[in-house]
Amino acid sequence: MTILGLHHITLVSSNAQRTVDFYTRILGLRLVKKTVNFDDPSSYHLYFGDETGRPGTAITFFEWKNAPRGTWGMGGTHHFALTVKDYDGLLKWKRRLNDLGTPVEGPLDRNYFKSIYLRDPDGAIVEIATRGPGWTVDEAPDRLGMEQRDPPAEMQLANRDKAAIDATTWHDPVPEITPDMALVDGMHHITAIGANIERSNEFYAGVLGMRLLKRTSNFDDPGSAHWYWGVGEGNPGTIITYFERDPARTRKAQMGVGQTHHFALAVADQETQLEWREKLIHAGYSVSPVRDRVYFKSIYTSDPDGHIVELATLDPGFAVDEPVTELGTHLMLPPWLELSRSAIESTLTPIQTLS
Repeated sequence: MTILGLHHITLVSSNAQRTVDFYTRILGLRLVKKTVNFDDPSSYHLYFGDETGRPGTAITFFEWKNAPRGTWGMGGTHHFALTVKDYDGLLKWKRRLNDLGTPVEGPLDRNYFKSIYLRDPDGAIVEIATRGPGWTVDEAPDRLGMEQRDPPAEMQLANRDKAAIDATTWHDPVPEITPDMALVDGMHHITAIGANIERSNEFYAGVLGMRLLKRTSNFDDPGSAHWYWGVGEGNPGTIITYFERDPARTRKAQMGVGQTHHFALAVADQETQLEWREKLIHAGYSVSPVRDRVYFKSIYTSDPDGHIVELATLDPGFAVDEPVTELGTHLMLPPWLELSRSAIESTLTPIQTLS
């Protein structure tokens, strides 16, 4: 029984076409599945990722046209990060995004990686982070996560040279996404917010068996804890991080447009998933029955702060109902909704995709 890494993150969008345009045309991800929310077939469920939508690369959206705007807070996520190879690729992203009218913050040095921040059309915070230098810059590999490692003073908010950071970008326009900019390695990490970092550690390390990689402080708020958990050596695509916040001073997360609905961790197969279900129940967590999502099987629980956490299987994947070459080009429905296709299609606004 091992958590293998991140599987996907699911957010709320107000406009499917606008979301498709941003994640495919601006960020260069592939729309790998156009389907509906199996629990609410009147709304789209869109999946973006690499060529096949491998677990760990998938960013998904429910389209809730009339939902209120969501807000980050206690029991919700703050942002998710996508992975770029290196610093040059990061600077190219800054130049490309700014030239296309998407404001960028950074690049910021997070000691273990460098990153920039932007917002998608619905206001969700998206980070683009480099692969390295990694967790061993301030701890030996066999000592990761064992001691507090405060951020270097020059990397903390109060000591940054904002003018120099704002001026740092790629020297030439970047009209096309170059190979070194590709985001197809998928997610780097997901950052959520909790009230008690030790309690979060008990869930992720104690119950789920993930490795505590780093005990540090929030670089933008050094008085608060920021801890990282991952799998194995803590490679990008396996990492969950939490900001610890005072619940008396931090609002609760509000589900809605621009906020995360849930995120999923990957497990090997259905047998392992059932073992995890029993373990979570035995540990006192409420867990859903197994849900058939066609492209994977899922169970749902919640972290100690109420954030929905899914455990999803690797298989069968997105090519189970359409060829890899045609992923994302057709509205795909689960078998139990096919008889209602005409009615479902009548409620959805057609989406134009990249040819």
